[in-house]
Amino acid sequence: MGGVVSVLRDLVDGIRSGGIEVLDLTAPLSDKTPILLLPEPFGQTVPFSMQEISRYDDRGPAWYWNNFTTGEHTGTHFDAPVHWVTGRDGEDVSQVAPAKLIAPAVVLDFSAQSAADPDFLLEVDHVKAWEAEHGPLPDGGWLLYRTGWDARAHDQAEFLNADETGPHTPGMSIDCARYLAEETPITGIGVETVGTDAGAAHSFDPPFPCHSFLLGAGKYGLTQLRNLDRLPPTGAVVVAGPLPIVGGSGSPVRVLALVER
Repeated sequence: MGGVVSVLRDLVDGIRSGGIEVLDLTAPLSDKTPILLLPEPFGQTVPFSMQEISRYDDRGPAWYWNNFTTGEHTGTHFDAPVHWVTGRDGEDVSQVAPAKLIAPAVVLDFSAQSAADPDFLLEVDHVKAWEAEHGPLPDGGWLLYRTGWDARAHDQAEFLNADETGPHTPGMSIDCARYLAEETPITGIGVETVGTDAGAAHSFDPPFPCHSFLLGAGKYGLTQLRNLDRLPPTGAVVVAGPLPIVGGSGSPVRVLALVER
C-alpha cells in the first residue's frame, strides 16, 4: 500500500511542480462547434446549445445554471462499440471499464501529408514504419493520428471541407483500419477530424471502415482532438472521461494528456 500511495503522491507532486504537464486535447464545446452533416434521408445530430434556467434573478436569486442540448457525437467525443452495427452487441458508453479510460498513447504525425492532400489515407506500411522507428503500439493504449486538421476547427465549412463529391478529410485506408482492429493491441484510435473515418469513407467497401472494424472489435474512438502537436511520439498518458450514459452510443468527452517534461 505504501508503494501505491508513493506513486500517486509522486504523480501529484509532478503535476504541481510542472515535471508532468497536463495538456487539454479537447475542443471547446459551443454553438460554433462543427458537427457531422449526413445526406438525406439520414437523421441528423443537433448542434450544441444552452438554455438558461436562472442567473441570479427571480428565477433563482443566488445561482446560475443552464440546460443544454446536443448529440452524443458532438465536438470532442468518445465512440463506444454499440455506436456501429458491427458492435451492436458490445459495450455502451456507460459499460466501458474505468481503467480503460486512463491509458498510454502514441502519436503518428502525418500532418505534412494531409496538408498536401486532404484525402490522405494512413496505410498499414505507414504504421509499421512508425513502429520500426519508435517501437510497438501500446498494449491497451491509444493510437492518436495527427493530421493538423484541428487548425480548421474554427469554421464548420473549412472543417468538413466538402464539395459536390462529399467531404475531403484525411483518414485511414480499409486495410489499415482492419489491421489496427484485428492485429494490434491498441484500445482505440483518436483523430482530429469530425469522425474517425476519412471524409470519403462513405464510398469505401465496407463504408466507414474505422467504425466498422474497430468498434466491431470492441475498441473505441476519440474524435475532434486538438493539441496533438504538443505530444511526443511515445510516452504520454491519456485520460478520457465520457459521461456514463446508460444505453449511450457515445458522449462528449474531456480528453487530457499527461506528459513528462
